[in-house]
Amino acid sequence: MSAASPDTTPLRFGYGTNGLADLRLDDALALLADLGYDGVGLTLDHMHLDPMAPDLRARTARLAHRLSALGLEVTVETGARYVLDPRRKHGPSLLDPDPDDRDRRVDLLVRAVRVAADLGAHAVHCFSGITPAGTDEDTAWKRLAEALAPVLEAAATAGVPLAVEPEPGHLLATLADFHRLRRALADPEQLGLTLDLGHCQCLEPLPPADCVHAAAPWLRHVQIEDMRRGVHEHLPFGDGEIDFPPVLAALSAVGYQGLTVVELPRHSHAGPHFAALSLPFLHHAASASNGTTPNPPLPPLPDAPPPGEPSATPEGSTP
Repeated sequence: MSAASPDTTPLRFGYGTNGLADLRLDDALALLADLGYDGVGLTLDHMHLDPMAPDLRARTARLAHRLSALGLEVTVETGARYVLDPRRKHGPSLLDPDPDDRDRRVDLLVRAVRVAADLGAHAVHCFSGITPAGTDEDTAWKRLAEALAPVLEAAATAGVPLAVEPEPGHLLATLADFHRLRRALADPEQLGLTLDLGHCQCLEPLPPADCVHAAAPWLRHVQIEDMRRGVHEHLPFGDGEIDFPPVLAALSAVGYQGLTVVELPRHSHAGPHFAALSLPFLHHAASASNGTTPNPPLPPLPDAPPPGEPSATPEGSTP
């Protein structure tokens, strides 16, 4: 990537382990280091640093040593589909009617904060969840604020920001919703934002580059993929509608210093291929001189393995 001008910040790119779910974690990390990634978005899941299995502290210490040896930065993500409940995707959530179920999600997030502190991660990602049937909006927002209070306390103690992601179909779905939560919690220092740039393309009123500028004061984590307007489907670069050079120029201009992590969980069947494809694309886009050129051509790579028929994704859930 070309050198940044004095008033911009060089971007650092990572790839999410939820897009490498068929690889052992150590193999996934070695792959990303070999490809030249700066870091990894680590989703705590049963196949990758299971947060519910015994000896989490010891396993985390070994992982920290491995990340250091490979020269990879890390952010901790908590979007595993079935890590808490084998029958409910992303369940239980922070909005569940059962307080014991909400506590299970809170416990997972507190564990994630501790893992992040032990790994030297720059943020812990989370989301609100879908409003349960029969729950009115005011009750849902009250539950969310109350559930996040102990997580934010743990984050403050650990010195790791909590980065909440607006997720299409969730209670907290937009940047405006993030600000509603921030005001309800009296703007705690540890509360930050995960900005998924595809989600901006999907449903925000502002273009993705403008979303970056609007979100800059609270920006703690960034996810990136292609997407189309009105369709919540994470796509490889070039398959959607986003013009990436202006978006990456905006991230650099606002001084974002965390990882920008490729988020392709439903392409895990060909994760190594898409990991190899994505980084050159991002480097080319980031090196565009003025942010107005069209998306750069992709370098030639072997065709990806056939994906088969994708399973249906319920509206509002993370693919």
